Amino acid sequence: MAGFPTGVAVVTAVDPREGRPWGMTCSSLCSVAVDPPTLLVGMRVGSPTLDAVLGSGAFAVNLLHTAGRPTAELFASGAQDRFHATAWDHPDGAAGPHLTKDAHSVADCAVARTVRVGGQRIVFGEVVRLTEFGDAPPLLYGRRRFASWPPDAG
Repeated sequence: MAGFPTGVAVVTAVDPREGRPWGMTCSSLCSVAVDPPTLLVGMRVGSPTLDAVLGSGAFAVNLLHTAGRPTAELFASGAQDRFHATAWDHPDGAAGPHLTKDAHSVADCAVARTVRVGGQRIVFGEVVRLTEFGDAPPLLYGRRRFASWPPDAG
């Protein structure tokens, strides 16, 4: 699947016990339904972000734009200070932190269902709110490298 390019997102949630934000880079993401609008994300079992998603019943999908590559790498690194190193906000009613500088859109989701597949937990989230920050080109990932949407691709 490394040869299949996909968009890059950072999934975020807040641990309901500690109030701590968690997040991880995710390229296992797709839209599965329009009515109700539903997204699917795959997260590693044992991930603290997954634990926060399951504990809170909600998560945000931050769809990154091209300039968000450093943030994609940061949230893929496992660094403990991720939220100290990037701009974010948690507006009223948000399902998780919004990466305001690096995302072109954020989908706030309520957990609708989960399914375990091997070492992954597939989480289905119903989109309850969509926030758009502009029309910057999306960040893509494939063949083990990041790329931007080609300018002539409209």
